Amino acid sequence: QVQLVESGGGLVQAGDSLRLSCAASGHTFSSYGMGWFRQAPGKEREFVASISVPGGRTYYADSAKGRFTISRDNAKSTVYLQMNSLRPEDTAIYYCSAGFTVSAYQGGYKYWGQGTQVTVSS
Repeated sequence: QVQLVESGGGLVQAGDSLRLSCAASGHTFSSYGMGWFRQAPGKEREFVASISVPGGRTYYADSAKGRFTISRDNAKSTVYLQMNSLRPEDTAIYYCSAGFTVSAYQGGYKYWGQGTQVTVSS
């Protein structure tokens, strides 16, 4: 069992930056690929970024490329999502996930956090 707790969300203005954190506990963090997904009001949850077990491979949705950076600190059992140049369309609940995958497919992830709200005003 893995417990995931996200933090770092908030209300920011367009163009600002935020760094989301996801702290994992309960099992061997370094065994899992980690992903970030988001769900905007009235929309389905979508892939944002993922990172491989050693942390050497990262993957991004087109909407995140060039603006967001995913990273992980295995010693701290934490994965991060640095978000720069935020836009109103980035407004969503952001979820952290863990699984034996780095896929953009949600079903590949076994564990999920409760989410953290990110709101970007124009």
